[in-house]
Amino acid sequence: MARTAGESPVALTMRPSVPALGAAIGAMGYVEGRFAHSAELALPTGGAQLLVNLDGDTLSSSPLKGAHRRTGGAALHGPYSEPAVIDPAQQQAVLWVAFRPAGVRPFLDAPVSEVRDQLVGLDDLWGTDGAVLRERLLEAVAAGGPRAGLRVLETALTDRARRPAEPDPAVRLAAALLDRGTPVGEVADRLGWTARRLARGCTEHLGFPPKRYARIRRFQRLLGHVNAGHGPPDWALLAANCGYHDQAHLIHEFRAFAGITPTAYAPRSPHERNHVPLGG
Repeated sequence: MARTAGESPVALTMRPSVPALGAAIGAMGYVEGRFAHSAELALPTGGAQLLVNLDGDTLSSSPLKGAHRRTGGAALHGPYSEPAVIDPAQQQAVLWVAFRPAGVRPFLDAPVSEVRDQLVGLDDLWGTDGAVLRERLLEAVAAGGPRAGLRVLETALTDRARRPAEPDPAVRLAAALLDRGTPVGEVADRLGWTARRLARGCTEHLGFPPKRYARIRRFQRLLGHVNAGHGPPDWALLAANCGYHDQAHLIHEFRAFAGITPTAYAPRSPHERNHVPLGG
């Protein structure tokens, strides 16, 4: 039965069933929905996603500053450092893969920084294999539903891994420490690395220098606190708890990563904190 605008999305989320992919992929799934708004902000998380639009053969993304990006219906959404405007109409039926920190690196021929702030068609990344993947997934979903499509997607990812599909363990540790707010210098010391080596490793495997990655993840910790609350946020208290110098610093960083003020932030739902409707 067709869904109408405003109804809650139908969603399926699962862990990879192929053990070799478990270290690289945090979750994968299928979502469908109809939304009343015509545009929304997608906020940066520091991670990469693979997206396949089963409803139409197109995906697009428009940073608040910069050129509009458009691909076919199967694309890699590289790690973003800025908010982008996306079209909810392209989210009516989507298969998706969310990579763990550094998890996308085994599936690329180049450093992750090459796809930072980019929406890249799988045909450009994977050639013929990427060009035909959407049709294969459409056939699988038509025959066996979203789970069948996800199994085909797992097989495609396993086949595309250029090296063992396991992120660099040192960079994964660095990402975990940065995610908890550990200072960059302390992270380098914990790994026994120089600052330059840490910067090189993070840029290649995470897509960002460590300080930039840490700022994005601090922003995500902030959003987690905001969406876990039961009333108007106390921004001054959140600034202190999340590692900002003060409330003014929090507001500055919020504008940098969301393109709006904290008080204008109204996500699609507490569980979809990185999707912010922009209008009807």
